[in-house]
Amino acid sequence: MIRRRLTRELEVALAESAAVALLGPRQVGKTTLALEVSRDRPSVHLDLESEGDRAKLGEPELYLPQHEDELVILDEIQLVPQLFRSLRCLIDTGRRRGKGSGRFLVLGSASIDLLRQSSESLAGRIRYLELAPIDAGEAGDERLDALWLRGGFPQSLLAESDAGSLRWRTDFIRTYLERDIPQLGPRIPAETLRRLWTMLAHQQGGLLNAASFARSLAVDGKTVASYLDLLVDLLLVRCLPPWHGNVRKRLVKSPKVYVRDCGLVHALLGLADREALLAHPVAGTSWEGMAIESLIAAAPSGTEACFFRTATGTEIDLVLRLPGRRKPWAIEIKRSLAPKLERGFHLACETLAPERRLVVYAGVETYPLADRVQAISLANLCRELESA
Repeated sequence: MIRRRLTRELEVALAESAAVALLGPRQVGKTTLALEVSRDRPSVHLDLESEGDRAKLGEPELYLPQHEDELVILDEIQLVPQLFRSLRCLIDTGRRRGKGSGRFLVLGSASIDLLRQSSESLAGRIRYLELAPIDAGEAGDERLDALWLRGGFPQSLLAESDAGSLRWRTDFIRTYLERDIPQLGPRIPAETLRRLWTMLAHQQGGLLNAASFARSLAVDGKTVASYLDLLVDLLLVRCLPPWHGNVRKRLVKSPKVYVRDCGLVHALLGLADREALLAHPVAGTSWEGMAIESLIAAAPSGTEACFFRTATGTEIDLVLRLPGRRKPWAIEIKRSLAPKLERGFHLACETLAPERRLVVYAGVETYPLADRVQAISLANLCRELESA
């Protein structure tokens, strides 16, 4: 499946910036997208998991200038973060000779560490893009059920059977725990991290309660926070912040926590098929998490995402403030063909005064649901956000 929108964004970024960082979890399709973009231009691809390719970069100031007229793709850059200092010198030297854009494409499977390393050395020289798993806008209405069950990792979504998809996701989780995370340095017992990941799946979309997790794992709160930060850094978990606007109401201060890919939620919980999913209590929040990830991925760069909840339970599932807009969009998410709104949504909208009031539901039509409230399918709202 060719990620056309992301391909266009990457091509524009390479035309305008000397270096582009494409971030996303492992197996999400970063290398495939990079090779697609590089197909029609001179390029060299270096996989930094390969000892041979790492050896070529033992003296980057000697090797990389040989490829000044090519796009250099550096895959899994977080494994050799010291390269960023060399890239800075090469970019500055190239700019003085008129080589100002499209020099380096760095691919990384971690966010915060990569951003910190690159911001120290490449400020003003690099642009960041995130490649998330396939979302509802890309999958379309016809694949929405498969996306919900299997998640958006391409090899999982496009597997020949549900059983094959589940095996892929199970192997993915095991590989992350036993190989990928230890490669990054943290010495965390794999079984402890698996238990936390599974607990997060059970409580998908719940408010973060670090003390409860700490008691269950027999560790302290700081340890839980460090484990959770790691999963967030690896783009596997999202902490959705609460609204912090200036309103005369007591607002919830804890973030909501989601395992970002719904297919991983189901694999962690052992849900093998649609029937098992529908019978499980996580079904509603799993669908909500899929919708939130899809909408955030489709929204324009610079969009701020949060949720709104007061201490009395007045709530909006997702609030999006699009760049350049004074008022946010208020979005309620319902896994139903006949959605009904609670009074709390209307009360919250009175407080926020949003530009748009939307209910994402499991149907395909768009229609007025209530006064100033529109029901819309997930795929259609993703498309609207892409063009906003």
